[in-house]
Amino acid sequence: MNLRISTAPHIHHPVTTQRLMIYVLLALLPTTAVGIYAFGLPALMLLAISCVTAVLSEFLWQKIAKKRVLISDCSALVTGLILGLNLPANAPWWLAVIGSAFAVLLVKQLFGGLGDNFLNPAMAARAVLLASWPVHMTSFVLPTFFSGADAVTGATPLATKSAQLMDLFMGNIPGTIGEVSKVAILLGLLILLFTRTITWHIPFTMVASVFVFSWLFGADPVYAILSGGVLFGAVFMATDYVTNPMTASGKMIYAAGIGLIIAVIRQFGAYPEGVTYGILLMNIATPLIDRFLPQKIYGRQKEVKKA
Repeated sequence: MNLRISTAPHIHHPVTTQRLMIYVLLALLPTTAVGIYAFGLPALMLLAISCVTAVLSEFLWQKIAKKRVLISDCSALVTGLILGLNLPANAPWWLAVIGSAFAVLLVKQLFGGLGDNFLNPAMAARAVLLASWPVHMTSFVLPTFFSGADAVTGATPLATKSAQLMDLFMGNIPGTIGEVSKVAILLGLLILLFTRTITWHIPFTMVASVFVFSWLFGADPVYAILSGGVLFGAVFMATDYVTNPMTASGKMIYAAGIGLIIAVIRQFGAYPEGVTYGILLMNIATPLIDRFLPQKIYGRQKEVKKA
């Protein structure tokens, strides 16, 4: 009898990485379309530059390293699009190039590629851009197509705390390209849930956590959820397969931790937003969560209690 021994995984699923990434791209379409509609050609150019740079960076790395070229799985395209949606519409083009290249080359490929990175690539790149060019990353313009006026620089609702809730919900506010319209983000959430690309555990727990801790710290909890990047982060970044825990209970602990960090930074920190750092810090905590909340091993025999 011949035995064939191979490495994991031994059980394969018909849903491929490429299909999952396509579902994510479909879910990102509404907020991408609204961002381009709201901010015009500059937003479209930034998104295109970010996506092309991400895909090209992955292609060149895999060619130089003599690895199998895997740009067809669309993961680099997703990274580039998410990073672009995290940029202000008036950011210089080279910011998208540096951010996308950093996300793909240093955060993703340097650690072994998709599945081996311990940080969300787009979030890590955004943190580096924030630290390196804070003026460019925190200078926003008002949407031009909603108001009909020329683009003018304005502070985000998180800084002013004076925006109307309906403006926050619809997207008639200054902010990054992808975070302004909460309607579009929620439509993306429905697509991800309907296609079973993600489960409810992380987005719902993260939003609930921000709500509760903001209320405990004396802030308006509804305003806290609708302002900044809470919803965008909860739907598209905290749910990254590689950097969140494997168990349902672990995902909820992870998401609650992100919400707590966001509320603490916003209430007691000098920087008005905390989504980026909340997600990255809990990315780092993910292995610890998985260690204390291990999955059941398939095939393990249950212990029988003796009478």
